[in-house]
Amino acid sequence: MKAENLLASASINIGVAMFILSLFSILKKQPSNAPIYYPRPISLNHHIFLDERFTFSRFLPSLEWVRRASRVSEGQILQQCGLDVLVFIRLFKFGINFFTVSCVVGVLVLLPLNYIDGDRLSSQFHSVNSFTISNIKGGSNRLWVHLSCLYFISCYGLYLLYKEYKDIWLKRIQQLHNLRHRPDQFTVLVREIPFCNEHKAYGCCVDHFFSKHYPSSYQSYQILYDCEELEKLLIHGKSIRETIEKLTQQSLTNRYTRRSDSSKIEILKEMLQDVCRKIRHIRGEAMLSEKELPVAFVTFRSRLGAALAAQSQQHSNPLVWITGIAPEPRDVLWSNLAIPYRHLPLHEIVVFLLASLLTIFFAIPVTAIQGIAKFEKLRKWFPPAMAVQLIKKDIKACNMVFYFLVGNAFFLSLLSGSLLDQIGESFTHPKDFPGHLASAVSAQADFFMTYILTNGLFGFSLEILQPGLFMWNYIKSHTWHRGKRKTAYLNSIPYYRIIPFVALSILIGMVYAIISPLLLPFLVGYFLLGYVVFINQIEDVYITYYETCGQYWPCIYQYILVALILMQITMVGVFGLKSKPSASISTIPLLLLTFSFNEYCKRRFVPTFHKYSMQDAKKNDELDEQNGLMEANLQNALDAYCPPCLRPVDFEVVESCSTQPLISPK
Repeated sequence: MKAENLLASASINIGVAMFILSLFSILKKQPSNAPIYYPRPISLNHHIFLDERFTFSRFLPSLEWVRRASRVSEGQILQQCGLDVLVFIRLFKFGINFFTVSCVVGVLVLLPLNYIDGDRLSSQFHSVNSFTISNIKGGSNRLWVHLSCLYFISCYGLYLLYKEYKDIWLKRIQQLHNLRHRPDQFTVLVREIPFCNEHKAYGCCVDHFFSKHYPSSYQSYQILYDCEELEKLLIHGKSIRETIEKLTQQSLTNRYTRRSDSSKIEILKEMLQDVCRKIRHIRGEAMLSEKELPVAFVTFRSRLGAALAAQSQQHSNPLVWITGIAPEPRDVLWSNLAIPYRHLPLHEIVVFLLASLLTIFFAIPVTAIQGIAKFEKLRKWFPPAMAVQLIKKDIKACNMVFYFLVGNAFFLSLLSGSLLDQIGESFTHPKDFPGHLASAVSAQADFFMTYILTNGLFGFSLEILQPGLFMWNYIKSHTWHRGKRKTAYLNSIPYYRIIPFVALSILIGMVYAIISPLLLPFLVGYFLLGYVVFINQIEDVYITYYETCGQYWPCIYQYILVALILMQITMVGVFGLKSKPSASISTIPLLLLTFSFNEYCKRRFVPTFHKYSMQDAKKNDELDEQNGLMEANLQNALDAYCPPCLRPVDFEVVESCSTQPLISPK
């Protein structure tokens, strides 16, 4: 790519981004758009300061949202949104810190070194290629400077990773302490419960087993049921109630249809009464005992007892009485708990095969039309979004999408574009193959510059503008929903979509940090814009539905470590192709250091993200006992894991059902 083409591309993307951000700053001031741009404070009943007067200032672009985002501290994010959101923001801060230092090294040291070839200026001074390592002559001693920069950047990346890991590790411990009222700290999830032939049920086995083996700490249990039929009835009853309410509202506003609506309402009330009777019948003790599943939530009197039970093998046969730390009640996937535990490996294999097939078959057309639609391949995230519907946990989805992107978006773009085009020529002239490979690595730098520019400036701008939601709200408020009260458009952060794409940008930046340092300034801008955009989004738009206390960080750490290792392996190859085998050999100790660092982190930090230490459990128990909070927290745990289908409901529109609630949970 010529330098003027890159400048033109950057100018267009920056211009479009400035226009979109200006438009956003205007739309954000309009009171009618509050459900789109302020759903979080609306849902929390916070006052929003919007000028409803028709003034000229309402239609002027403003940077107030940027200044507001820059003033938000990590303490505020942690307190208001939780540790998961803070980890998400720290991903952007890592990118800013790492690529700012890398950019200084790249621009001040590597760019001039690459541009000046020997004692003369590069003859390709109009090309971006003249700023890459491909402009260095083979065997040049200048490559030692590149090796030194590789060591510096890698060690700085490892230092940042260690610093982030230790800080988030400490914050997780503190967060678990601050959230010690959460019921999951007292609760254990038990699967593969043996069937009691005497009582023809699972529940009695649970009570007998834990009363015998944990007599001092066991409190009670909540067995789970196959509630498919009951859930259908509850959905049907809710649908009938909504229809009754709609017809009632219509009859009050339209006197000509009042009589016909009244007869329909009476029929619907009778149907709803019938549904209520069926629900009570199924919720009866005799019927529920036939629908028990070999899964239960077991509550203990102390966190210490729950931690011991959750992290111990309960039986000599490890395939029965399988225990684990219970998920937070808001994060329980009740439908997945009905899947037999022994079937889970099969489900995981199926998901892995589907994801692999998706990656392979998606790669075939991409490789075939690489020269035509390279950019479209990177922009489209629909295939991995379809794949993640097979699994419900965002962390697993992040892994699937990230490795899908690394395989399809990065490696295919790197290899199938320029390298495959030159394979024939390389077979004809084998001695030229190293030069072709080195050229292929650096030749894709301009493509990834365009990707970073578009995905960052244009992608983040659209994220904050929410054009699809804005158009939907406009059409809705001017047609069938005219005059009705507007509801806020609440969503949680789509971690599975955003984290893998940001991690891919880190990978691209690290791989090209030494090869093409001209990419680094664009990455600094990418992470700065992403930071202010998502600070705005978590402050005003996204809401936290559940909290894992930072369990996303080990995955993010793994993505960054993969990028560091890939950068070092790439440089081993590049030094070899540049006829500098001594530099290639000198890179191997850096690889060994990185692998050793990873092993240390796995032993030092990872267990805390998956287990609850006895020391912390005991300390929190003692603190609750001193403050007289143990009973209240225990009672909260007892009530938290009632299945949704057994919770009391009240169809108020029917007298016979509204005077007495439906059967309460056992």
